[in-house]
Amino acid sequence: MRFLPALILFTAVATAQPVRVVGTPPVFVLDTGHSSYVLGVNELGSLQHVYWGSRVERGEDWGAVRSHRDSAFESRAGMTPEEYPAWGGMRYNEPCLKATTASGVRDVVLKYASHQVRGDALVIRLKDTGTDLFVNLTYRVYPGSGILSRQSEVENRTGETVTLESAQSAAWYLPRGNGYRLTHLAGRWAGETQVIQEPVEPGIKVLDSRRGNTSHQANPWFAIDESSATEDSGRVWFGALAWSGNWKLAIEQTTSQQLRVVGGYNTFDFSSPLKHGEALKTPEFFGGFTDRGFGEASRMLHRFALTEILPASSREKSRPVLYNSWEATTFNVNEAGQRQLAGKAAKLGIELFVMDDGWFGARDNDRAGLGDWYVNRKKFPNGLGPLISAVNQAGMKFGLWVEPEMVNPDSDLFRKHPDWAIQFPGRPRTEGRNQLILNMARNDVKEYIFDLLDKLLVENKIDFFKWDMNRHISEPGWPQLPVADQRKLYVAYVNNVYEIIDRLRAKHPGLEIESCSGGGGRIDLGIMRRVEQVWTSDNTEAFDRLRIQEGYSYAYPAKEMMAWVTDVPNMNGRTTPLKYRFLVAMMGSLGIGANLNHWSEADSKLAAEMIATYKEIRKTVQEGSLYRLISPRAGNLTSNLYVSSGGKQAALFAFLHSQQFRQEPPTIVLKGLEPNAVYRLKPVDEKLAERGRELSGAYLMGKGLNFNLTGDFDSTLVVLERVR
Repeated sequence: MRFLPALILFTAVATAQPVRVVGTPPVFVLDTGHSSYVLGVNELGSLQHVYWGSRVERGEDWGAVRSHRDSAFESRAGMTPEEYPAWGGMRYNEPCLKATTASGVRDVVLKYASHQVRGDALVIRLKDTGTDLFVNLTYRVYPGSGILSRQSEVENRTGETVTLESAQSAAWYLPRGNGYRLTHLAGRWAGETQVIQEPVEPGIKVLDSRRGNTSHQANPWFAIDESSATEDSGRVWFGALAWSGNWKLAIEQTTSQQLRVVGGYNTFDFSSPLKHGEALKTPEFFGGFTDRGFGEASRMLHRFALTEILPASSREKSRPVLYNSWEATTFNVNEAGQRQLAGKAAKLGIELFVMDDGWFGARDNDRAGLGDWYVNRKKFPNGLGPLISAVNQAGMKFGLWVEPEMVNPDSDLFRKHPDWAIQFPGRPRTEGRNQLILNMARNDVKEYIFDLLDKLLVENKIDFFKWDMNRHISEPGWPQLPVADQRKLYVAYVNNVYEIIDRLRAKHPGLEIESCSGGGGRIDLGIMRRVEQVWTSDNTEAFDRLRIQEGYSYAYPAKEMMAWVTDVPNMNGRTTPLKYRFLVAMMGSLGIGANLNHWSEADSKLAAEMIATYKEIRKTVQEGSLYRLISPRAGNLTSNLYVSSGGKQAALFAFLHSQQFRQEPPTIVLKGLEPNAVYRLKPVDEKLAERGRELSGAYLMGKGLNFNLTGDFDSTLVVLERVR
């Protein structure tokens, strides 16, 4: 039974049967509680998309499915919005499947074969007209959430090898028409998840990663509206691919005004030969629809991630306040120094102490030691045990940084197994950050990595891994396999990383993990199924983080978003007040990365106060409903509101970049409150003009609040407690 906790702040629509089959040939009606998704078998025997949008309850409304008429140079099949189009016949749009048989045939035409309804899931089997090549399409409805998942599995029963050159998870169709707008997330290292909006024009817009992981440059999430949607209104279709490797989204506006989004494995350098009896499963592709704007689209995905994606063991737990020692010590770690930092962290109210890089092998810099995951006895003569005991005695859990997918050429592991590194024999070998990537697609490498991480956990009381990946794949050779099979590396690599994490968590149920890849290089719903939190960006500069965190929030929940307070001047040479840095970080899962040895008594006092305040509101921030009141892209002022489950508490954050001409900042009008409720305002400072008042939700969402924010980088927080 699926668990739908009380954190969901909306009234779920009473759903009909999630999957209904109407008529003959069958029409399939999928009811998410917020929307309907309809597909059916047409007169040609093809599986055809019919509708995706607002909820339509009456199954009888859907008549027989008819294919599209043909036109000059276009076939009827090519003009029809097929649910899972293969490349074959007169089909010229982006396909979901492209394959070549060993005999040289490169034509696949899929027809409906059968279907099964399994509770909330619908499985439809398609078959190629000329061979025993099958595709199993799985649609899973999450009743009441508004979310639908789609996934495909290509199965070879032909008796010969079939090589897949494209294997996509799904094709999503929007109502035929023009004037659509695409919203997506783009960026780079230190500037991830920037919100990009652009009109959809005829042709194909490709969003992708060819880097071996999700990437900083793009994220596998999209939203499409009719160029008029706002935070609070308008029709928005959105989707997110659950995959941490090479991925691709192709947003295509056909010349017949049909908008389609095809997504799955990246076709670049992709090839997957399937022998008879073998199958390839694609990643899940989640989609949803709302007529209440981008804000509700985000909240739907947040609620879905919190209840269905995050590891079940952590859904009911708030994320702890974390301290990481990297910026205080870099590679110069030792037991005495870590004990000193741990003592100071505990006094601030820290709950999880994480020792970062430098504790293992010959790791005195980034040129050596990766791969040698044994404790450096010069730095820790008695192993990690005494330090872990000291951390635990101070009332904190203990975490450790690891980067198990990487190897330095200057390491015992590489000297013993140089063939384990991804490379083309006899070719130049790129060393990004002085390191190579282990071929995690190999099962012997997978087992080695699992065993060494398991040994660390068995021998030490480690509660948390910060799992890093600090470079992307290059020279993707796998010389141990036949040439035809080597391009399987990209998919097998990610699946083996997933398997290692899954097995570690199964064997060590208390283990928690953070996904990190030099910042936000591995953030997607695939990795989020396996980790408690993600490292959002190496850029912890508070002003920059407002935009990075805003973009992240379009797709993913605050509970998984690590946000650190670090020292200044930071990434841009900019200095911001400690309070400002804390409030920015308190809009996610709070962490401290500063050098506590450099903090003044006043800094430590303020930090302890802010951490205590955060603990009072963290469930609201981490699991509540987010309302983006004022975007950092809109001007000088940024404001976010988090409303708790049941609406008993809300946390309002406001940030001023800079004041000019003695102008007062604009009024902040709240959202998401109960109009007839009364709220007591608890500001953290003197910035609130209405300080000490009790105000109704109607007043707060109508008149709003004014703040005395002045100067540069001013900020405030107001906690609203519902009193009646």
